Amino acid sequence: MSSLSRLLSPARIGIACAIAFLTGCATTQGPDTADAQALLDQLNQEYAYETQSDPLGAYLANRGKTDVITTYSAHTATDHSPKGNHGLASTALNYLGVKYRFGGSAPSSGFDCSGLVSYVAEKSLGLKLPRRSAEMARLGQSIKRHELQKGDLVFFNTSGQRFSHVGIYLGDNKFVHAPSTGSVVRIEDMNINYWKKRYNGARRLASAK
Repeated sequence: MSSLSRLLSPARIGIACAIAFLTGCATTQGPDTADAQALLDQLNQEYAYETQSDPLGAYLANRGKTDVITTYSAHTATDHSPKGNHGLASTALNYLGVKYRFGGSAPSSGFDCSGLVSYVAEKSLGLKLPRRSAEMARLGQSIKRHELQKGDLVFFNTSGQRFSHVGIYLGDNKFVHAPSTGSVVRIEDMNINYWKKRYNGARRLASAK
C-alpha cells in the first residue's frame, strides 16, 4: 500500500488521533504511560490486520490511482503535442457516403475531389482553398511520403496531368476522397497498385484558426 493510502486509512487516522489526544492530555491529566502504550499497541494491531487482510483491495486501490495518473499524463501529453491538421481528416470522415458530383462543393449536392477538400478545409481549418487540385498542390509545405501525417493532402495523376486528383491522408496508408462519377466519398488504400502508380506528392496546410 502506498504512503498516501496509509495516511488515509481509517486505522491510521485513528492512531494519529489517539497519539494527538494522549500527547495533548499528558500536560494536563498525565495518563498512565502503560495504558497509553497499550492503546497504541491495540490500534497498531488493528491497522496491521486491516492492511494485510485485504491485499487485493489494497492493490486495486493503488491501481486505480495509477490509472488516473496515467490517463491524466496521456491527456496532458496530447494537449501539449502538435495537433497538425488532424481536424481536416476527422471532419472529412463526416461526409463518407456523400455522392460524387463533378463540380460539386457541398454535401447537399455532392462533391468532386477538390470540392470535398475545399469544403472540409474551410469547415475545420478556416481556410479558403483554390477550387482546382492542381492549384492546391502549390499551397503549404511539400511533404515526402514517409513523412505523411493525418490531415496532409495527397495528390495523384488520374487523367494524364500531375495533381489532377486530391484526397486527405488518414494515416496507415489510407486516404479519404471523392473518387469519380457514380461513386461516393470513401476511404482508399494508397498501397493499391492503381494509387501507388499515380501518387505524385503531398502538401501540409497551415491552419488559419
